Amino acid sequence: MSITDKIAAAGVVGCGGAGFPTHAKLKGTIEHLIINGAECEPLLRTDRYIMLNKADELVAALCAIVQELNIPKCTIALKADYRDEIASLEKAIAKAGANIALHKMESFYPAGDEQTIVYEVTGRVVPPAGIPIMVGCVVDNIATILAVYDAMHDVPLTHKYLTVTGEVSRPVVLRVPVGTSFTRCIELAGGALRSDYFVVAGGPMMGKGLTKEQAACEVVTKTTSGILILPADGYHAQQARIEVSHMLNRAKSACIQCSYCTQLCPRHMLGHPLEPHRIMRKMAVANEIGEDLHDPVIINAALCCECGICEAYACPMGLQPRKINSLLKKKLGAAGIRYQRPEGATYTASPEREMRKVPSKRQAARVEVLPYYHYTIRDLVEDEPETVSIPLRMHIGAPSVPVVAAGDRVRAGQLIAKCPDGALGSAIHASISGRVVSVGNTVEISSSL
Repeated sequence: MSITDKIAAAGVVGCGGAGFPTHAKLKGTIEHLIINGAECEPLLRTDRYIMLNKADELVAALCAIVQELNIPKCTIALKADYRDEIASLEKAIAKAGANIALHKMESFYPAGDEQTIVYEVTGRVVPPAGIPIMVGCVVDNIATILAVYDAMHDVPLTHKYLTVTGEVSRPVVLRVPVGTSFTRCIELAGGALRSDYFVVAGGPMMGKGLTKEQAACEVVTKTTSGILILPADGYHAQQARIEVSHMLNRAKSACIQCSYCTQLCPRHMLGHPLEPHRIMRKMAVANEIGEDLHDPVIINAALCCECGICEAYACPMGLQPRKINSLLKKKLGAAGIRYQRPEGATYTASPEREMRKVPSKRQAARVEVLPYYHYTIRDLVEDEPETVSIPLRMHIGAPSVPVVAAGDRVRAGQLIAKCPDGALGSAIHASISGRVVSVGNTVEISSSL
């Protein structure tokens, strides 16, 4: 069985982003395999833990991939101030005699953005609305490569490494079964330090905001990178309460067209025709989001990576260009309107790009998570809960189709859902042994029945 077949059989998807099936990403002619170890979001420590403690496994997986797929170049890109992690990787690379380079970047946000990291490592600009393979590159993150190592040994992706930090007694990196409740994860970090709190699933810039009650209904998926416990009256909670109508009213009354959102936009700095300030100008005369989806300026919202620099760092008026872009992207997608690159167009990064990089620490301060920014998290906590609820849709592509029914006995690692024939998707496996309690949008398994 080829390595890509093993990856597909193991249900490996991108562990740090939207969950693109890894076996599909590794198809085609790849000139440069880039491994994202930058851990883009402030506060997350998962990939750093893996680089420090699983370097031999990472290097072994990368050697296998580049050899079987005949990839000429392989680079791990990470931040220069990850000194211990760099030392660990260098030792593992030397031990294996591997031809793997390390690219040491400044500590800026969003260093781990896929298109940003391609430019940082290769100097190539991925075209607007394009993907890295268009310039010969594939980008996978550190946790994904560790899952590939397991897949090489016929171990499916059933457990997830993630960071739990913020207002908790003991910030930790967890390794828990997919389907573990957020409530259990917070308990494993010693519990919250306050009775009322706000939760961010992911990082503080691009993560999903949840009330305490909403978080109690969430579970760990293959793409969960972190759980942040933050003040119930803090920046993130306040931002989550802003209604769409209020966003539009503020755009009408408060946008001063300073263009800072555009000047600091990472995609604009790569030469993409995304101009958030012009989109906000359109919103100032709009009655509702998406009323003129065929406007070329509005269509360019599809190019937004939703990093949040425009609203959390650049805008002096506290407006929400990122959220408006996100809403427009959904409207454009629903209407079947896609950005069309002009034929023959070329793209060049702005000469001012280096001067406009946003320091990670300063970005953390802007979103009020600086108190947790310097936490050193080296502890790993592992857990096996009695019950898991495994979503059938936790990756890009079609939802997985269950192959088990309520009442079935399953063992950890057993296939419980498969990718639909001919579709882009992923296999899903039981993360604990036990009895299937129910099958719907999730497969619930209990070890106590």
